[in-house]
Formats: sequence, structure tokens, C-alpha cells
Amino acid sequence: MPKRINKMIELLEQGQPVFSIGTHSGTDLTYEGGKKMAKTWADCINIGMEHGSFDMTGLDNFMRGLVDGGPTNSGHRFPAVNVELPMNGMSEAEVRNNAWQIRQVLARGVTGLFLCHAESPDAIRAFVECARYPFQTAGIGKGINQGLRGNGGQGSAAPVWGISSDEYLDVADVWPLNPDGEIMLGLKFENKRAASNVEATTQVPGIGYAEWGHVDMAMSFGYKSAPRDPRPPEIEEARNRIVKACLDAGIYFQEPSTLENITDKIDEGILISGGTEEIATKARKYKNRTMPV
Repeated sequence: MPKRINKMIELLEQGQPVFSIGTHSGTDLTYEGGKKMAKTWADCINIGMEHGSFDMTGLDNFMRGLVDGGPTNSGHRFPAVNVELPMNGMSEAEVRNNAWQIRQVLARGVTGLFLCHAESPDAIRAFVECARYPFQTAGIGKGINQGLRGNGGQGSAAPVWGISSDEYLDVADVWPLNPDGEIMLGLKFENKRAASNVEATTQVPGIGYAEWGHVDMAMSFGYKSAPRDPRPPEIEEARNRIVKACLDAGIYFQEPSTLENITDKIDEGILISGGTEEIATKARKYKNRTMPV
């Protein structure tokens, strides 16, 4: 039996790697798309609304399909679902002015939010505050202020989670800041300004995981695409700086992997990855995972 609603959090608490797949609104973001993905081999689903359409009706239907097509083979009601928001984390004002996106997405019953172009510590602080209810107190006065999420969204989110509205209010908080929380907040440090601030940004309480966005990072250094094999030294330096800052701060890092490098990444401390079912199978065997897929 699962111990948590959020399968991603449960695996990370066990020291197990987490594998994600992605979808975008306008393609699989339908009721049938949700039913189809309910039994996915992956542990979590990333929904890209940064460039995909901001489709709340589609997201509603998708989450309903996940529930109706479930549970997962591990017994969870649905795989973890993280939504990549359209807004950026370039300034506090941008996040506060677009806080409606956070409210709308969380009210659909997702278990995580992802903020792109996370440049400013003040923007990240606002991101955390806007995702939390005011009565949640962990971390208040220690880098963040009172939460700003308003009453109402629990009425639509709680049925997706399979709990009462009152129970939802208790657990719809950010993990690992709140050990009982079931929501993960993620950041993408994807330009050289974000890299220059990463040691400060990763100290903001309430963030669960992050990645570095290699293509956007390369663009910020003046490249049209992301050169590889090898990467230019300035891009490699930015990547390594971001990974170190995240791991030093206790933030889980997400990065694509291959069959050849997945075990090295796990040994480095990178426990969240995109990839294929074959890569995931190798990683799960390497870490002696017992939870069913």
C-alpha cells in the first residue's frame, strides 16, 4: 500500500531514482490521454505549459482520466503530475502578477509546479508563498513569508486526490519543507543570470527539485542551439555550478540520462531523470527498488 499521495516524493524518501515522461497541452491533454497514461512505466508526468497552451479544461479532463484509468501498479491513485508554468521566475513582480496561474493549476489536483527561468531569489520566494495556504507555518520568518493561496481550490483538487477537502488542506503543502506535504515545487535554472544567482536562490525554503535547461542556457551564452560532445567550457561550468548548489542545498536535481551514464548520475546524487523505460529499468535494478512500477 502506498504511504503517500505523491509517488515522486515517496520514492525520493526511499532514496530511489524517479523517472518522468512529458506531454503537452493540445496533444495528450484529454480524458482519454489521461486514461492511457495512468499505467505508465514512469513515476511522474511533466506537463509543459511554458510553450504549450494554458488549457485548464484539458488538464481537468486529463487528471480525471488518470484517476479513472488507475491506480498505478504501485497502488498510487495516479502518477505524480508536475506542470511547467507559462510564467518565468525573472522577478518577484512577474510571479506575483501571475499568481493566478498557480491557483488555477493547483486547483486541478496536480502534485507539482515547475517555474522556468528561475533567476531571482525574490521571485522564488514569491513562488513558494503563492503555492501555500496562509495557515501553513513551516519556514515562515526563515526565508519566506506567509502563504498566499486562497480558499476554494481544495473543492476541485481534493476529489482528484481521493480525500476530503479538509484533508487536502492539511497535506497540500510543499515538501520537503513540510514533511507531510504532497506538493513538489521545481525550478529551472536555464540562463547565465540564473546560474550567477543559484547559490542564493537554492537557499529559499520550499523548493524540492531543479534542473538546468541546457538549450536555453546555451542560448543565453549566445549559441543558437546547445553544442555537445564536448559542451563549451562556460556552459559546462554553469551546469556543474547549478548541480553543486542544488545538492548542497538539499534540492533534488533532474537531468536526462542514457543507458551508459545513468548509474554514474545516481552516484553523483542525481535522482530525477527523463529517459526511456529501458534506462529506468536499469536504474531501478541498480538501486534495488522494491516498489512496483
